[in-house]
Amino acid sequence: MLLPRIRPPSQGLLQALTKPLPPSKTSINHLPTLRPSRTPNLTLTHHRHASHQTQGRANGAKDGPGKRLGAKKSGEQYVIPGNIIFRQRGTHWFAGDNCGMGRDHTIYATETGYVKYYKDPERHPKRKYIGVVFERGDVLPLPRNAARRRRLGMVGVVRDGETVAAEEEIGLGGVIGVVGAEREVVGKGKVALVKRELKIRPGYMYREANWEIGRAAERAKVKVKAFKPGDRFTAWRKTVARRARTAQNRAMRRK
Repeated sequence: MLLPRIRPPSQGLLQALTKPLPPSKTSINHLPTLRPSRTPNLTLTHHRHASHQTQGRANGAKDGPGKRLGAKKSGEQYVIPGNIIFRQRGTHWFAGDNCGMGRDHTIYATETGYVKYYKDPERHPKRKYIGVVFERGDVLPLPRNAARRRRLGMVGVVRDGETVAAEEEIGLGGVIGVVGAEREVVGKGKVALVKRELKIRPGYMYREANWEIGRAAERAKVKVKAFKPGDRFTAWRKTVARRARTAQNRAMRRK
């Protein structure tokens, strides 16, 4: 019933809006005479403000979940290769014996054993280290030049007096320039050394094993200068001087 009454006014309004406006009859010369009205403008203006701050501490760090940092394995706890021992941000702890450090400063075990937290004043006076030992009763740091246990789970065994006497008879006891020797099993638990002659091919040289040279030097009471791990500057100066001499000799040969 109301549709016929509503349509005519709405159609007339649409026609009035779409009808082009007639050209203005106001002359351009009369524009300077026009003055703005002093009556206040009653149109309402609305400005939409930001509903969230764009700067300041409102957008700072949020209280996110914890990263679970800290010790994952306590002292003397059994670990296997790959076990995470300590998670940290920065180097509060450093990797010691049988341990490694990841790029996010995570310390993990590289060998099977027991965790040890310790300090090594000879290595660094202030740093704290985390290491892994093969026996629960072992103590870190190990003394300098002390025998290290091998990674294959083998330990040092005290040799029998017969083996030492056999070595002295052959000549390994006090002579460094021995041609060579090899072990031969005589009986159950008994080992004897047999002297062997080596044939050296042209262009090659035979050298005794390091452990044989070390034992011979100990028996001959040869004193070796103690190695200082911290004296890197002296080694660097020697390397630079050696390279300079080599370059000078090459230059003289070319002339």
